[in-house]
Amino acid sequence: MINKTCPQPSLFSSLADQLNPKHPLYLLADKIDWQRFEASFSPLYSADNGRPAKPIRLMWAQ
Repeated sequence: MINKTCPQPSLFSSLADQLNPKHPLYLLADKIDWQRFEASFSPLYSADNGRPAKPIRLMWAQ
């Protein structure tokens, strides 16, 4: 019997544990001023109509 040890993420591990901190996109994400984007786009959303807004970081990933 061959035992393969394949590192699998735990149900309770965080996303940061699974990502490569040396990847260029990972490094770029820390350099972006996300609060500035949030402040710029917030007037475009209605607080009482439709679904709640998603965080800007999620929108850029889609």
